[in-house]
Formats: sequence, C-alpha cells, structure tokens
Amino acid sequence: MFVADVTGTGMLAVLGVGAAVALIIFAIASQAEERAVVRSSLRQLEGYEVENIRDQELLNPLRDRALVPALKSLTDVGRRFTPAGYVDKVRQKFVYAGEASAEAVDRFLATQVLGVVVAVVLSIFCFVALTGMLRWAAILLFLLAGVLGPSAILSRRVEERQHQLRIKLPDVLDLLTISVEAGLGFEQALDRTVAAVPGPLSEEFARMLGEVRAGASRADAMRALEARCNVPEVRSFVLAILQADTFGVSIGRVLRSQADEMRVKRRQIAQEQAQKAPVKMLIPMVFCIFPALFVIVLGPAMINIYKQF
Repeated sequence: MFVADVTGTGMLAVLGVGAAVALIIFAIASQAEERAVVRSSLRQLEGYEVENIRDQELLNPLRDRALVPALKSLTDVGRRFTPAGYVDKVRQKFVYAGEASAEAVDRFLATQVLGVVVAVVLSIFCFVALTGMLRWAAILLFLLAGVLGPSAILSRRVEERQHQLRIKLPDVLDLLTISVEAGLGFEQALDRTVAAVPGPLSEEFARMLGEVRAGASRADAMRALEARCNVPEVRSFVLAILQADTFGVSIGRVLRSQADEMRVKRRQIAQEQAQKAPVKMLIPMVFCIFPALFVIVLGPAMINIYKQF
C-alpha cells in the first residue's frame, strides 16, 4: 500500500509538471501567433493611403504631433526675447562643449524659456505661501535658478570638456611622438593615437583627420580644431605644427618638445589647484564649522557666566 501511494504521488507530480510546461508552451505560442497577426496586418497597411487629414496626423507618433511643435514654439519665444548676439554665443558654447548642432541650441533656448516660466510660477507660489524674509529669499533663489541655471550648466560643461582636453594632451602627444619617431607619417600616427586613446581630444583629432581626408588642407583643419577647442595648450600645439610645416622642421622634434612643455604645464596646473584649495576651504570653515565649534566650546561657559551674574 505504501509503495502504491508513493507511486501515485509521483505520477501526480509528473502530471503537474507536464501540465505547467504545456501551459507555458501554449502561452508562448499564443504570443507568437498574436505577433504574427500584427506583423501581417502591418504589411497589409503598408500601401494604404489615408484620405482624411486628421487621420493622417494621428498616424504620426506623439512626439512629432505634440512635443516637436511645443519645442519649436518655446524656441521661437526664446529667440524673440533674447538680446542680440546671445544665440550666437550659445551656439559657440555648444561648439566648445562638443555638440555643434542646431537642435542642441533649440533645446537650450526652449529649456531656458521653460525654466523662466517655472521660476515665475514658483515665485508667485512662494509670495502667496511664505512670509517675511523667507519669502523674498525663496523668490530670489527661484528666479536666479530659472534665469541663470541653464547658462551656468552649459558653461560648466564647457569648462569640464576643456579641462579634459588640457589634461589629455600630454599623453596624446607622447604617443604621437613615439609613433612619428617609429617611422609613421603625421596623419598615420595621429590615426593610431586616436584609436588608442579615447576621449574628447581624440574625437577632435578624428574630426580633423576626416576634414583632411575630405579635401581640406592640414593647416585649415588644424586651425578649425583650435577654434573648436579654445584651449591655450591646443593652440600652442597647432601653431608649433603649422610652423614646422612652414619652415621644414622635423615633426618628431617639435612633438617631443611640445610633449615636454605640455607635461610641465599640466604639473603647474595641478600645483595651482593645490594652492587654491586652502583659500577655497576658508569660506565654509568660517561660516559653517567655526560657529558650531564656538557654540560647543564657549556655550557652557557662557551659560555658567549668565547663571553667576
């Protein structure tokens, strides 16, 4: 009897597992069949032409129907109310940030208009909900964030990218010098360096090589590189290479001297940042750490003196 019960339990378990596997296979097959029906329906609709204009508009994605017109409207408002030459300065900053596209400038202008609107709405809410100095402090904070926030973020992106260009240049020049001294030409050595060292500087060098291969001269391509980077170290490197091409000086010798100079400049920049650190730490120490320290150290003494007198 016991063996029969065990056998019956094992059969039930096997049947249960088989039923679960069958249900899973059925569900997968049903989804595959539904997807096949959808694909066949879409194939039948490929040549279908909608005569109603409203239906034609509804066939477009929501992004093209709602977000793109709203973005265009905000961009037009931004272009209308910004000062003369502001859009050109923003476009130049995007070039320095490595994103030289008209869509990026339009998104920035739309974001700035939206930020001003949100700042005004939050300022009105703070004016109604808060009182005293807290009200005006919150209003001033929101207005500054809405008006100056996008420009500050863009300027920060430009500074970070230029910093990356500055600290990567000595390493790139070292590898470029080794490649040129090994017998490669300047373009071939630069191509190998771009493939070996990723980063924004390599991207700019790759763009310069693309311009040269497209038919531009090396001098024009390198001047365009210097204009896109706007970094003094890159400008010095470009001028040295152009002078070497003009006067027939050895490229390898120029690259080695430039690599040594850039390495010294990078060390000087690091030392300068280290010297600035104590001065920058002084402000939070005076306004944040010292008051709490004075309260902890002098607080009990002041309480005892008050109780005595």
